[in-house]
Amino acid sequence: MGKSTLLRTLSAFQPKLGGEIVIRSRESADRSQEIETFSDKELSRIIGVVLTEKPDIRNMTVRELVALGCSPYTGFWGTLHEEDWQVVEEAIDAVRIGSLRERMVHTLSDGERQKVMIAKALAQQTPVIFLDEPTAFLDFPSKVEMMQLLRRLAIEAQKTIFLSTHDFELALQVADRLWLMEKQKLNVGTSQELAENGALARYVERPGITFETETLTVRVAQAVPSRNSL
Repeated sequence: MGKSTLLRTLSAFQPKLGGEIVIRSRESADRSQEIETFSDKELSRIIGVVLTEKPDIRNMTVRELVALGCSPYTGFWGTLHEEDWQVVEEAIDAVRIGSLRERMVHTLSDGERQKVMIAKALAQQTPVIFLDEPTAFLDFPSKVEMMQLLRRLAIEAQKTIFLSTHDFELALQVADRLWLMEKQKLNVGTSQELAENGALARYVERPGITFETETLTVRVAQAVPSRNSL
């Protein structure tokens, strides 16, 4: 609970209830600035956001939608120049959706649409990308492919990719660090650290469900069928 609210607050989509949200400079750890002090245009060059809502878009190609990611860098009329279109093509290639370039957005599957929105965020050229449930509505092979894609982009494009997910075991395998939300508490650490301090077991374990700390896997006890079962 609260994952989407946290992401929306961190990206300044909604006001915080307390505390501070500080953006620290990449060039100097001593330089930091509260998020409220940034203008919308400044924030759009720092944080890219991909939410779960499906964009209700008609009469627009994938290439045109990805190009909207360049809007923080265009002038009043939103005109894209040759170097902007180069950024668009690089984003499309990075997400490996070249075959979808001229497809109309409303004809895409859920997984294809999600990749397009990630390409749009890449075209925005921000050092940080927030994603709210990027594997929602996808079948299992597509979930794995999406998580692998995000890890590859984080490494190759040197992005900080921060996402919320219900895909517990996938997150354990792919994430560098986890933020595990409990009531009145936020546990932060690597998968191994959270396993060793018991946070992962508290999150997972229920009657018939156990968490294996050594292997970072969830084990479900098989029910013994009764004599009267068919």
